[in-house]
Amino acid sequence: MSVLTLEAKIRTISGRKTNSLRSEGVVPAIVYGVGTEPQKITVDRNQFVKTYKEAGESSVVELVIDGKTALHVLIQDLQLDPLRDEVIHADFRSIDMNKLIDAVVQLTYVGEALAVKALGGTFAPARDEVTVRCLPSKLVRNIEVDISVLKTFEDAIRVSDLPVMEGIIFVDDPQLTLAMVSAPRSEAEMDDLNKTVQMDVTAVAVDKKVKEDAAATAEKKPAAKK
Repeated sequence: MSVLTLEAKIRTISGRKTNSLRSEGVVPAIVYGVGTEPQKITVDRNQFVKTYKEAGESSVVELVIDGKTALHVLIQDLQLDPLRDEVIHADFRSIDMNKLIDAVVQLTYVGEALAVKALGGTFAPARDEVTVRCLPSKLVRNIEVDISVLKTFEDAIRVSDLPVMEGIIFVDDPQLTLAMVSAPRSEAEMDDLNKTVQMDVTAVAVDKKVKEDAAATAEKKPAAKK
């Protein structure tokens, strides 16, 4: 198994002071788990983003802190700046390569559903990830799911339908629905939906008018004498 490597440095500052690090292209982070006390660290933003694109949250990364022995970690979580869509914090979870772990793996839907192509339905994925249990060396970046088996609106892909993978156990309920194809709406359903939308819009307009009238009335009332 090819393992990605990411370099890190011990971080001595925290709180708002870390904003100065971010402006220099550095991401404040924390590492915790097997073989280490929780440590505040930093990683280069560009290197982290590159590593995350390859590893996701279910591939093992060697985290080398200050040039010392590498920790085997998973990228457990990351935070983005909502305005700049930039990574501003990351969590790393240290793991034991010889012990089973639970991890979340992304699902990638591939192929074409006959119920969409021939019957005009809409592909409706209910989940985009599953939880697996395995040795870290057996972890995969993602699991491909063939949706060509969805031939009717009654068909569904469940956890039990996922491909058998060596050394991997699916933790989720085998009957949990992952994806299906929803039937197109009938003309009657579309009419009802349009009526509901129109009623909602009218209700909002009336409510707004009532509030405006009430506000206008309040403004016209003479101030109470003391």
